[in-house]
Amino acid sequence: MNATTADQTGTDELDQLRTQIDELDAEIVRIWKERAGLSKRIGEIRMANGGTRLVLDRERAILEKYRSALGEDGTQIAMLILRAGRGPL
Repeated sequence: MNATTADQTGTDELDQLRTQIDELDAEIVRIWKERAGLSKRIGEIRMANGGTRLVLDRERAILEKYRSALGEDGTQIAMLILRAGRGPL
C-alpha cells in the first residue's frame, strides 16, 4: 500500500466514523426530546393530582444512576437531562 492509498483509506474511515457519529447524535437528540416530553407530562399529572413539581428522591436516584454509569461527567449529563424535562429550578 503506497502513501496515497493509505491516506485515502484513512480519509474513508474518518468519513465513515463521522457519519456514524452524526447518526448517533441524531438519535440522542430524538431520545432527549422524547424523554423531556415524558418527564413534562409526568410533572403535569403529578401537579394535577396535588403533588409537587418534582420529586427529589427520584432526581437523586437518576443522578446516582448516571454517576455510577459515567463517573462525575454523568452527574452533569443527568442534571441537563433533568432540567430539559422539568425546566430550571
